Amino acid sequence: MSVQPTPVTAIIADDEPRLARYLQERLAALWPELAIVGVAVNGPEAQALITREAPDIAFLDIRMPALSGLEVAQGAARDVRIVFVTAYDQYAVAAFERAAVDYLLKPVSDERLAETVARLKVSAAATPSVDIASVLAAIERLDPARATPRHLAWIRASRGNEVILVDVDDVAYFQANDKYTSVFTAQGESLIRTPLKELAAQLDQAHYWQVHRSTIVNARHIATTTRDLAGRVVLRLKTRPEPVHVSRAYAHLFKQM
Repeated sequence: MSVQPTPVTAIIADDEPRLARYLQERLAALWPELAIVGVAVNGPEAQALITREAPDIAFLDIRMPALSGLEVAQGAARDVRIVFVTAYDQYAVAAFERAAVDYLLKPVSDERLAETVARLKVSAAATPSVDIASVLAAIERLDPARATPRHLAWIRASRGNEVILVDVDDVAYFQANDKYTSVFTAQGESLIRTPLKELAAQLDQAHYWQVHRSTIVNARHIATTTRDLAGRVVLRLKTRPEPVHVSRAYAHLFKQM
């Protein structure tokens, strides 16, 4: 009787369930033998999954609630292979490359994921030669503030029943909307779950200006500024028909305009 090989196992951690589901679907297509033994939506859940399931591989989003992917990886056993999934490039990516830990840059392409799968298959029987400490050290060498990632470039957003990929440069403005944040482009409105405050920290503040406690506008999309009868600043945009109102707390941004 032939002995069946022990299956390679993995967990996925991403605070956006749609993205986790997308990665799981693509892995199933590219590596059918890989067993996904759990999906986490935040850092503590990922940590618990790794402890309970002892997976061979952990696909970790970097930005997650409570614990980041880096912090989860730091506490993982040395024999867990870490693949970081990130929407950011340069600082983090360079560090991961130097430390020989793989990464996937969002949006994840099949070609890039296939490279990762091939690398993981080759190394399946080997003892990992790099631990997370070297990754963190590489990040610190690149930037004393733990290499704050480059600004957000792409967003996966919901529009109806679809998940669409939005270039951040195409966004005219973001607006807080109950439990979601609305993303307005020339093509229409879509939704993301990232709170406006958290989103603001990921955007280039040279171009994305907070003009209201619930609104961030892309300055490159501003066509004109006027004042209404009450003296409040009103923005007209190049790519959206509706006006955007500036609260008095942020009116100083437009004194020279």
